[in-house]
Amino acid sequence: MKSAIYSRWDGTQQAFTLDAGQALDKLSELMLEGLSAQEALEWMRRAGFELGGLDMRVMGTEELISELQSEMRALERQVRMDRATESLRERFEDVLAREQEALRQRHGFESSRMNDFQSRRHAGDERLSDAISRFRDYGFEDEEAGRDFAELLEELERLRALEDFVAKQGQRFRGPRSAGYEEAQQIRERYEALQRMVQALREGNFETISPEELRELLGDDAARSLVLLRDLESEMRNAGYLRGSDPQLTPRAIRRIGAHALAQVYAALRQDRPGAHEVDARGAALPRPDETRPFEFGDPLDVDPVRTLLAAVKREALAAPGQPLARPIRMKVEDFAVRERDNASLTTTVLLLDMSWSMSWAGRFPAAKRVALALDHLVRTKYPRDHFFVVGFSTRARELTPRQLPEVSWDMGDPFTNLQEGLMIAERLIAKHPSTSPQVLVVTDGQPTAYFRNQELRVEWPMGFGGVSPHAVAETMKQVRRVTRQGVTINTFMLDDSPELVGFVERMTEVNRGRAFFTSPEKLGSFLLVDYLRGRRKRA
Repeated sequence: MKSAIYSRWDGTQQAFTLDAGQALDKLSELMLEGLSAQEALEWMRRAGFELGGLDMRVMGTEELISELQSEMRALERQVRMDRATESLRERFEDVLAREQEALRQRHGFESSRMNDFQSRRHAGDERLSDAISRFRDYGFEDEEAGRDFAELLEELERLRALEDFVAKQGQRFRGPRSAGYEEAQQIRERYEALQRMVQALREGNFETISPEELRELLGDDAARSLVLLRDLESEMRNAGYLRGSDPQLTPRAIRRIGAHALAQVYAALRQDRPGAHEVDARGAALPRPDETRPFEFGDPLDVDPVRTLLAAVKREALAAPGQPLARPIRMKVEDFAVRERDNASLTTTVLLLDMSWSMSWAGRFPAAKRVALALDHLVRTKYPRDHFFVVGFSTRARELTPRQLPEVSWDMGDPFTNLQEGLMIAERLIAKHPSTSPQVLVVTDGQPTAYFRNQELRVEWPMGFGGVSPHAVAETMKQVRRVTRQGVTINTFMLDDSPELVGFVERMTEVNRGRAFFTSPEKLGSFLLVDYLRGRRKRA
């Protein structure tokens, strides 16, 4: 018969472990807001995070510190410390009174022994510990008083600690009653333990905190949270998601972040939304070795020999059950199985991501960054022959590598928008990676306000409220016409419906014959992903 023994968790049992994948998903959500991996880790430690696998919320250091400080305030409301050492002082005075009486009886009031005793006794110290310490080398003539004094000496270190504590913290304690000596010592020890934990949490020194001690102070959830916060970075390193002293994301972490972003985008789509690359026209096709179908007249003769032979054998066996198969096996048209093919075109896609300061508003940049990560992961995993690039632009434009993408943020304090240079970089990338279906996807919340003329960078504020930046718009439209002549389609996703932005995008789509969408950050992923898939299908 099996039996089980249950005991209270003491902080050492491995009753649960941190799911490094879930932790990375939480980390990636913060990185979408523009934090680096290091900043996101620090935020998770400070603010805490949810862990579905453990069905609990990991308390961050701020919450743990707040709980510890609440415990400190509760102690301060319980008692006063004004009489904390009074009982010990009374014991000491009783010892001295007995010793003085013994000296009077044996030596009288005018003896050197009495003078030495009185000078020690009446030195005028305010601290009881100093008064006791002066008698450390004194030889008591009253043996019983000497034994009692020895007990006081053994308490001297604790007494000094209490005196120091009362001097520094005593005014904080304003309870309805005065604490006795032993109660005051217990409160001091608990209060100082709480202080040490608060300081360690503020400094991130998780290793110096005992989970068992924290559990006794704040309960199981706090102790578990401490262990998870302590092991957060090491578990993610052991799982292969972080490396380096910084730390930095590994390629494995970047792939998972992309997959997580793609899953979030797909979750926003209706179940019946298009999600593949099938096309009506014939073109370069890739076989799917795991799927076949019966041959039909006009199909390419890409026969799956194994399935074709098995079909013929089954047909012959059914035609003459119980009889040995004839050799050679006679093949018929209905036996032929041909491989299914994905008729899809090779595309080159450049996502132009607005990184100007205004993209930090209303959740615009996290939504745009999530889409960039999702598309990057989609192309690399499902369409590896496609070319996909991300170009960020504010006052200047620059290509963003897959390694940079998870940690990229908007350009703080940079309000200008250089779409022209973004299109220039997109043009160069498409020229290096030609395809029959080049496309540019623009995600922006503002009209152009920066541009190059004669290789000189210029910026231009809009002319009045609701106005446009005429020179920036004109130079950008020249670049739009240039890429249009090269067969590049530009689809624009607007995260703002201001008249000046709408007017500019209408001019751009009229020239390019692309499309324009006004969408909110929450729906950007659905719009852009469906448009990407639909665009490939139409141009195949």
